[in-house]
Amino acid sequence: MHVCDITMFYTPHGGGVRRYLHAKRRWYCQQGDRHTLLSPAGRAHRHGDHLTLPAPRLPFSHGYRFPLRRAPWVGALVDQAPDLIEAGDPYRLAGAAWAAADRLGIPATVFVHSDVERLISRRCGDWAAAPVRSYLRSLYEAFAVVQVPSRALAERLRGLGLTRVVWQPLGVDAGRFDPARRDPALRAELGLKESTRLLVFAGRYAREKNIDVLLAAMRRLGPGYHLLLIGPDMPSVTLDNVSVQGRFCDGDRLARLLASADALVHAGDQETFGLIVLEAMASGLPVVGVRGGALPELISPEVGLLAEPRDAVGLAEAVRQLFASDWHAMGRAARARVEADYRWEAVFARQRRLYQGLLAGRSLPED
Repeated sequence: MHVCDITMFYTPHGGGVRRYLHAKRRWYCQQGDRHTLLSPAGRAHRHGDHLTLPAPRLPFSHGYRFPLRRAPWVGALVDQAPDLIEAGDPYRLAGAAWAAADRLGIPATVFVHSDVERLISRRCGDWAAAPVRSYLRSLYEAFAVVQVPSRALAERLRGLGLTRVVWQPLGVDAGRFDPARRDPALRAELGLKESTRLLVFAGRYAREKNIDVLLAAMRRLGPGYHLLLIGPDMPSVTLDNVSVQGRFCDGDRLARLLASADALVHAGDQETFGLIVLEAMASGLPVVGVRGGALPELISPEVGLLAEPRDAVGLAEAVRQLFASDWHAMGRAARARVEADYRWEAVFARQRRLYQGLLAGRSLPED
């Protein structure tokens, strides 16, 4: 089977979609399949089965590029002659994916990595929700199947009248993200006392991550707690109990930082999955999140606590409650949950069965 992924959500530096695609390539190739990736870059280039075509930079987007013309991408996809195409964004390249699939007479699927409706509504106002829903319904109806990483988002898309929606969770490299990566030297690097609770968050700086809420919670928590904030374009912070590493981390470095912390704290309320939550859980960390997006599907009472969205007081209190409980046991339970349900091997085996069913013309699986 030859699978071709195409997406604008890919940069050379990092990001959840990039981690998904790299893990996907490794696993599918181990099964004897072929995997091709098409993504935008500054110039046309081919490195093995990764092809890039030129596209202009998208301002203030941490390295993403936005293709303007569909035709070159359709041609590139047709030239690869895959058995199945997966689009990884809902923009120009999604249209290229289904156009090429139609020309080749093969299935095309789309993976919903971002909640476009909520993203645009938050930036532009509620008036934008209706036209966005209309656009998404029209776009996604063209695909053989729509893959979504959370059940909540699956129900919302079904509410648009879409019937070919399948829950397809993401996963984690449980060999890389492992409690064994814990490095006590990190505390010394940050100048922390052994008694200080070290919190961590990693991700790109974006409005929906609610970094302002996270920082407000740290002001309330005070000197007994310290936050390590990791990701590109993070704001300058003057708080004594916050350290910032304003750049992407490669997988091994991120694994060390996560495993060396005491808990992950995530104030974002629009995650379609929350890959960093899963990576922290695999690293043996309990998690404090909010009741928004897909986080409640990952953060059960056995592995962490939930606060109300955009509530710094409630978030700070949830952190205090976490460390007043058996948080070590929560970290062990988090690791066990990943081992049981979220290894990439199990996740991709599920997806591959979906692909095989599409190629064989079988009906879609039940959640």
